[in-house]
Amino acid sequence: MNHFDLRDGVMHAEDIPLPRIAEEIGTPVYVYSRATLERHAQAFRDGLKDVPRKHLAFAIKCNPNLGVLRVLARQGYGADVVSGGELERALAAGMAAEDIVFSGVGKTRAELAQGLDRGIGQFNIEHEPEGVALAEIALAKEMTAPAVLRVNPDVDAGTHAKISTGKAENKFGVGIDVAPEIFARLSALPGLNMRGIAVHIGSQLTSLDPLEAAFERVGQLVAELRAAGHSITHVDLGGGLGVPYKADDNPPSPAEYGAMVARVTRDWDVTLMFEPGRVIAGNTGVLLTEVLWVKPGAAHPFVIVDAAMNDLARPALYDAYHDFVAVKPSGERMTASIVGPVCETGDTFARDRETDKVEPGDLAVFRTAGAYGATMASTYNSRSLVPEVLVDGDRYAVVADRITAGTIMAAERVPDWID
Repeated sequence: MNHFDLRDGVMHAEDIPLPRIAEEIGTPVYVYSRATLERHAQAFRDGLKDVPRKHLAFAIKCNPNLGVLRVLARQGYGADVVSGGELERALAAGMAAEDIVFSGVGKTRAELAQGLDRGIGQFNIEHEPEGVALAEIALAKEMTAPAVLRVNPDVDAGTHAKISTGKAENKFGVGIDVAPEIFARLSALPGLNMRGIAVHIGSQLTSLDPLEAAFERVGQLVAELRAAGHSITHVDLGGGLGVPYKADDNPPSPAEYGAMVARVTRDWDVTLMFEPGRVIAGNTGVLLTEVLWVKPGAAHPFVIVDAAMNDLARPALYDAYHDFVAVKPSGERMTASIVGPVCETGDTFARDRETDKVEPGDLAVFRTAGAYGATMASTYNSRSLVPEVLVDGDRYAVVADRITAGTIMAAERVPDWID
């Protein structure tokens, strides 16, 4: 469920008509619903009601906007971060340092030191040399780093190859077969408190089967580590739960996911850690755009909108589907390709898709754009960086400004030795 619906034939975000935002802020623009964000945050928590000890950390990479993060901090969520910049964002949004988990395969020594200095709650170690470096840095600071070892269970998530992270050929974690010996060596290092295991097999999972297979392998590893004398108090199960991008999509609900987790982990006696992202933020946002032209094509027309692949990269990167609907639908339909103005054939949102009939000047939205939308935006073709708006009932605020080409050029320099 989301709070983007038609009222008197006009799409609203909660109580705000989208044409008002387009008129006052301009397009393209991301629009987020606070009510939807809070509802999804609570639904995920409720789904885990049968898990006795848990920690929820929002995956900041999917939507790092400070306004969004502040709402989730008020909902009791911590942060899963993958860079020093995301760490600072989490703190700036009011998330407690002890509720921050630092993931990511390429942490620098500076970022490891930053996490220690900030007092974060957990480091997810991706490979042995990283753990050795963290131990050295912590020891030099006379500190002990709380850490878990991320394992790769070699489970196919059944999702797009570019967002799969749990197969043997993926770059994440250590092979689960070599994890016991690596864990033992890291546990012996002063400066580290090796307290558990982490796993995350990918994003936009639409079946619980791969997750259950991965979790069962982790459970076996926990038992093996305990038999070897290690104290295992935390297991990080990551995120990855999918959302419906199409009307007939039916991914597992948080309640179904939570029931599976509770069943598989009932004998683990650990604090379970979760890092939801897309399932919280995906349907929280839309990308509002204006139709510039409708251009004849060889088979079907091109609907050219003012949003582009630099504003919403997922279709160009993953051939991802985003529903395209008119803000004021007439009831008429058309088959068209939806494209943007960037000078790339890849700047295509949909090919030969049946959709609402639109004309130049009409407004439309790309739905389910609250995750991996604005955060992946760029200024390619010297286009402005897309702004973001957060709606709360009958009020809204700009929570990220449109950054124009002039502002971007102001940060650039021409050397005085160029004539």
